[in-house]
Amino acid sequence: MAIENIKMPQLGESVTEGTIEKWLVQPGDHVNKYDPLAEVNTDKVTAEVPSSFTGTVKELIASEGETLAVGEVVCTIETEGGDAAPVEEAKPVSGDKATEMPAAGSKPTSKLEGTEGSSQPVKPSGSKGRYSPAVLRLAQDNDIDLAQVEGSGNEGRITRKDLMKLIDSGNIPKAGDAKTAPAPQQEQPAPQAAPAQEAPKAAAAPIQSAPGDIEIPITGVRKAIAANMLKSKHEAPHAWMMIEVDVTNLVQYRDSIKGEFKKKEGFNITYFAFFVKAVSQALKEFPMMNSMWAGDKIIQKKDINISIAVASDSALFVPVIKNSDEKSVKGIGKEVNELALKARSGKLKSADMQGGTFTVNNTGSFGSVQSMGIINHPQAAIMQVESIVKRPVIMDNGMIAARDMVNLCLSLDHRVLDGLVCGQFLARVKEILENMSKENTSVY
Repeated sequence: MAIENIKMPQLGESVTEGTIEKWLVQPGDHVNKYDPLAEVNTDKVTAEVPSSFTGTVKELIASEGETLAVGEVVCTIETEGGDAAPVEEAKPVSGDKATEMPAAGSKPTSKLEGTEGSSQPVKPSGSKGRYSPAVLRLAQDNDIDLAQVEGSGNEGRITRKDLMKLIDSGNIPKAGDAKTAPAPQQEQPAPQAAPAQEAPKAAAAPIQSAPGDIEIPITGVRKAIAANMLKSKHEAPHAWMMIEVDVTNLVQYRDSIKGEFKKKEGFNITYFAFFVKAVSQALKEFPMMNSMWAGDKIIQKKDINISIAVASDSALFVPVIKNSDEKSVKGIGKEVNELALKARSGKLKSADMQGGTFTVNNTGSFGSVQSMGIINHPQAAIMQVESIVKRPVIMDNGMIAARDMVNLCLSLDHRVLDGLVCGQFLARVKEILENMSKENTSVY
């Protein structure tokens, strides 16, 4: 028999890590090749990690709730047949890419340090000296001295969950705390009091539950939403624009065909499909809106893939309509309907969520008339389609008429986009929508 490693797979083109949501097997369980081993949460989707071998589960390296980088070992399997072969001790990062994390505030040490005269000892080579990218990032963001943290993972390995507990408690070990020996003071002419240690950064006090409060556990999906929204707000300088559109002709057209369309096609033709079609057409004419910030460059995407927001009772999903500019209103409407059903029944796959280049959010479905969306990172813009409201409008001839009006609210990443191109884009979307009617628009 031989022991094989099962590693965290890459579940999407831009996915770099995943969180073990739930183990579906336990040590000693027999599994066949392609049997699911665990549910992994990544990019707002829960996917199953299949076994690459037939055999017996030997050890679960990662614990539930732990976040690991792509390529890290999650468990080992003893395969059937073949000679017994020892397997290297599982490490959170395979190969030579494992990262040594010095104590916070100390200088990085080379492999030769630790000899006589060096200022830093050599870091032990045990598993506690190696950390996953998620642990490293969390430690650096919160100035945590990992040398003073006791890990609960395999062989004392520090996990993301260990750091989150420290952060929530506010008891964060810093460099220079009790475990770090102070440097000897130089001799002074007169006795002096020991210098006061720098006050630690004020930690947010944990919120305590009161009698009658309901504590709701944070799911993997909710954590992913929070992380993506926080990243977007911290990285992208948001700016906002809004335009008012008269969609009276569109409302009359849609109302005139909706009954016959439902009988023929089996699903409702919604206003949202017309809005997505108009946005897709305008994106072809203003390709800069279909761009992304990539650090040292801006990437203008060739494909127009519209992300749409679909909410369930407990989570928000953002599936993608691929190549929406090539689809008819009916084709877009059908895909919106299918993706919404899959999201609400928990059947969305990772592939359904990948590749979005611009987001259109149907906030008007619950009565909103004005809102400012958070950009769906790494995209450069998101448009909120608000509720269609009938109200009095002064027409060109000075007469007042009841018209169907809608606000389109655009949030933009000001690193990529400026007011001029965004204003031109919105004006074009407005023009397309205001000219949609029975005479010049086909749903097929």
